[in-house]
Amino acid sequence: MEGALVTSDPADAPVSGALAPMFVHFALLSLMAIGGGVVMVAPDMQRYVVDAHHWISAEQFSAAFALAQAAPGPNFLYITLVGWEVAGFAGAAAATLAILGPPTALSIAMVRASSNRAPGPVARAVVKGLVPISVGLVFATGWILLRGSGSWDFRGATVALLAAAIILRTKINPVWVIAAGAAAGIAGFV
Repeated sequence: MEGALVTSDPADAPVSGALAPMFVHFALLSLMAIGGGVVMVAPDMQRYVVDAHHWISAEQFSAAFALAQAAPGPNFLYITLVGWEVAGFAGAAAATLAILGPPTALSIAMVRASSNRAPGPVARAVVKGLVPISVGLVFATGWILLRGSGSWDFRGATVALLAAAIILRTKINPVWVIAAGAAAGIAGFV
């Protein structure tokens, strides 16, 4: 993770030109993060800040994601770190407000509008349709993170597939699989 996140200088970030576009884009994406699934919008955030605008590198994005997921707390912390990488403190505040504001306002409005109604056929169809979209977005997030990690080779792909198989096929706590992957990385196997 050399050169990523902990060593970057927020003073060098392009504050003036990045804040408003980043805020608007993240706010729109936040409305797609149904049920707290902000991890699922990571591929588009990565595409926007890394590929489209070159505000940060793929390694910085992956480092922000990994650091936020390793830390205790909500899983949207990576967005705050990406905002920090893009534009320092102002970027962190803008990214956090963008990801929290619109869904909060929408949730409050929907609770008030539907407090006395049972879900109808349209609401049930929307929920049913979101399942395959959510699964696809989770896989896209994994692909983006694996590709941007800087360790995209046969060994890295093998470890990722092995970890997924262990988590899907056993009842081992994913924390132990993450710890094993970290140990393999420290030992130089990956």
